[in-house]
Amino acid sequence: MKSRIDLFLEWTLSILLGIMVLDVFWGVITRYILDSQSSWTDELARYLLIWLSILGAAYASGKKLHIAIDLLPQYLNERNQKILDIVITSVVLLFAITVFLIGGLRYVYISFELGQTSPALKLPIGFVYIVMPISGLFICYYKLLDLVVIIKNLKNGN
Repeated sequence: MKSRIDLFLEWTLSILLGIMVLDVFWGVITRYILDSQSSWTDELARYLLIWLSILGAAYASGKKLHIAIDLLPQYLNERNQKILDIVITSVVLLFAITVFLIGGLRYVYISFELGQTSPALKLPIGFVYIVMPISGLFICYYKLLDLVVIIKNLKNGN
C-alpha cells in the first residue's frame, strides 16, 4: 500500500510541476513576446507552488527525506534511539493532526463559507487550501506506519 501511495504522490507532484513549468513559460511568452501579460498565470503558479510544497512535504515525510537533527541519537544506545524515534514520530503525527487535518479542514470550511475566490482565476480559495488536510492524511498514514515498524522492532529487539 505504501508503495502505491508513494507512486501516486510521485506522479501527482510530477504533473503539478509540469503544469507549473508550462504556466510560467506561458506567462513569460505573453509578457515579453506578446507584450500583454496573462492575468491568471502568476496566480496559477502561486497556487501550484502551494500544492507542490505541501504535497512534497508529505512525500518527503513518507520517504524520510525531511530535515532532521541527528546530534542527540549518536549519544544514545540502540534501544533509547528507538524510544526517541517513537517520541519524534508521535510529535510529528500530533502536529499533522492538529495543524494539517484539524486546522486545514477548518480553514477550508471557513473559506467556502465566506465564499472567498481568487482574483484572476475566480477559483474558490477552499480548493487551493484543501491540499492541507489531504497532505495531513498522507503524513498521518506515513507516521502511523513508521510507529508500527519502530514499535515492532523495539519489541523484537532489533
